[in-house]
Amino acid sequence: MKIGELAAATGTSVRLLRYYEEQGLLESYRLDSGHRRYDDSAPDVVRRIRSLLDAGLPTRVIRDLLPCVRQDGTVAGCKLETLQEHLQGLNDRISALSEARTSLTELISATRAHELALS
Repeated sequence: MKIGELAAATGTSVRLLRYYEEQGLLESYRLDSGHRRYDDSAPDVVRRIRSLLDAGLPTRVIRDLLPCVRQDGTVAGCKLETLQEHLQGLNDRISALSEARTSLTELISATRAHELALS
């Protein structure tokens, strides 16, 4: 399958497909003409990559996980710890953002109260 065909089949841009290949997530072979070709499993691989990216995983982690992703999209149990670590990281960031939002809300409220007192 040509890169344009893979892009059309997956709704992914040619530029992103090239990036996935550069990151070691997607494999192609070259014809004598130098054009990329992908095997028939490439659309499924791209869908798995997109799913893992949607879960917030960086490409370096996806590269490690991808061989362990099953046909149904689940990940082999040996990589469960990796997924749990990333979930904890997301939870930590959400908590930090929530605290920042609370602080900013309090600052805005205090500033408005101060402005009202001055007027």
